Amino acid sequence: MESESEKFIKSIKSFWTQYEYKIVLAVGFLLVAGISFEFGYVQGKSIKTSPLVIEKPSESPKTSPESPVSGIIESNSTPAQKTALVANSQQPSNMANCTYVGSKSSDKYYPPTCSYAKRIKPENLACFKTEGEATAQGRTRSTGCKY
Repeated sequence: MESESEKFIKSIKSFWTQYEYKIVLAVGFLLVAGISFEFGYVQGKSIKTSPLVIEKPSESPKTSPESPVSGIIESNSTPAQKTALVANSQQPSNMANCTYVGSKSSDKYYPPTCSYAKRIKPENLACFKTEGEATAQGRTRSTGCKY
């Protein structure tokens, strides 16, 4: 009769012969993974970098007190870009005394608060005191804006 230990050894031998390929493959995979992890860990220790620091931006951008138009933000832009900003921001002041505005190259007119009206370049801006004045010049009311 077989003893308990002999039965146990036989079962281990049969398990090994049945799953030998899978066991060797799993052990090989674990060894490669462990060696790769250690290699990366050792390499990472040799790299000295400062920690990543994310700073919150300071309050809000400061506006220039000497600028003629409020809302111009100080930046590191070139003088040409700053003059373009000033020209675009002065457009609403040109439209302030107009009830309706239009472009010299268009046949539409808009209220000055309309987003389409704000896109008109200052040099192309046409000002109208009344709706009748705009229609007398052959212009039609824009349907894209609220009146």
